[in-house]
Amino acid sequence: MGASEAVVGTPPLLSSIEMARFATDGYLRFDELVDPELSAAMLEAMLDPAFPPTLGPDPARGSGRPLADVLRGWPAVCEPIRQFAALPAVRGIVESLVGRGPVYDHHAVHVTAKGVRAADEWHADLVASRRKQFDIEILVFPADTPREMGGTMILPGSHFRHVSGAEIGRYQNFQGQLATVCRAGTVVVMHHALWHCAQPNGTDRTRYMFKLVLNPSGPQHLTWDTRDLDDPGVNEILQTTNHRWYGEELMLELVHRAELWKYLRGNDRDATYLLRRLDETDA
Repeated sequence: MGASEAVVGTPPLLSSIEMARFATDGYLRFDELVDPELSAAMLEAMLDPAFPPTLGPDPARGSGRPLADVLRGWPAVCEPIRQFAALPAVRGIVESLVGRGPVYDHHAVHVTAKGVRAADEWHADLVASRRKQFDIEILVFPADTPREMGGTMILPGSHFRHVSGAEIGRYQNFQGQLATVCRAGTVVVMHHALWHCAQPNGTDRTRYMFKLVLNPSGPQHLTWDTRDLDDPGVNEILQTTNHRWYGEELMLELVHRAELWKYLRGNDRDATYLLRRLDETDA
């Protein structure tokens, strides 16, 4: 992860390479980001009856308010969650993707009981949204998650295909899908429109995952460590990555990526050669 040295005390921000990867794939993965002690404490908190209930967005429960204010009002049992949100690496990831002052949307504790043989249906959590501004979903796996335990399956590059959950629920497998097989403390940060689904749990242990959904408080323009903005690797990621599951529609994907990268750069017209060509046709 790239470190920002511009302001003393600021968290380590993502690099332009990492941001290009997020724009292209729709997610970033950070293995064992949370240390074992805090991971165990987060799991214990999630199992406590006093933990705030799992619900969708609801203004009465804090949706639309600053994350810091919402977490401050949670009961004492949630102290490990507050510690997680305060980790410099987590703060840096959040600031890079949604800017300073992230807004709380909702949280959830996802539970897959032992021996569950059925997978969840493929879906996207925020359906049919075509806005450039995006929310992020932070998935925390507080315990080891081997493949036989399932984990969350994600489809890289699917965040540009805006669907309702019912549209893709009939599918089972895609080329290039990735199961979250990981050690305790691993964090996956997703674009709100990325397709995903829970997997069967063939073990004798219940699987848990904590999800925190955050909204930006303003435009997501150049909010990361931009010192490598002109690194040739940035455009290489944006213009050559082919996830293959979308068949012959790579050009459409390149256009979507270029438009998202243009938004992230502050709507300048010099993001990629492809976007400059598109802009010329609109002039």
